[in-house]
Amino acid sequence: MNFSAFFSYTFLTAYTPGPNNIMSMTNAGRDGFKRSIPFFGGIFSGFVIVMSACAAFSTLLYEYIPSIKPAMIYIGAAYILYLAWTVWRDKPHKSNGITHANSFLSGMLLQFVNIKIILYGITAMSSYVLPHYHDIATIGMFALLLAVIGTSGCLCWAVFGAVFENLFNKYRKAINAIMALLLVYCAISLFL
Repeated sequence: MNFSAFFSYTFLTAYTPGPNNIMSMTNAGRDGFKRSIPFFGGIFSGFVIVMSACAAFSTLLYEYIPSIKPAMIYIGAAYILYLAWTVWRDKPHKSNGITHANSFLSGMLLQFVNIKIILYGITAMSSYVLPHYHDIATIGMFALLLAVIGTSGCLCWAVFGAVFENLFNKYRKAINAIMALLLVYCAISLFL
């Protein structure tokens, strides 16, 4: 296996903008890093489940991608646009609680409609892992590694959001507009 190509692909994919990273940065900037931990737990849990499914069903998905992909693209785009709307309409608040968009369940559900990580998992498994490894334990470890790498990208974006929290609070409307537009771009790019 070409590990340099595998790690280049996985880290570049995990650290480029996408729904997980943008929502992680927004949530940590709005609520703080510590209050965003449930969201990251949800992201990681969802990542593990999705990466395991990608590993287990990679060969079957190739047969059925023409029928699955359009539905997942529309569902994913709709959810990403909903997230963009949520970010756009966000208003300053003094709540000490966790917002709905910053919950464990929200982080986990995002993974099931996030085409970027589904394609990330299918591509990594089918191009790098499955041609070289066939035992369940090794494939399971690669699924876990993909989840860890993907979540690490979200955590980096969240640290950035938390570090610049005061800046985000000062320029909330402009930053929310930029983040919402990036999410809209993510949704539109699904169809390009």
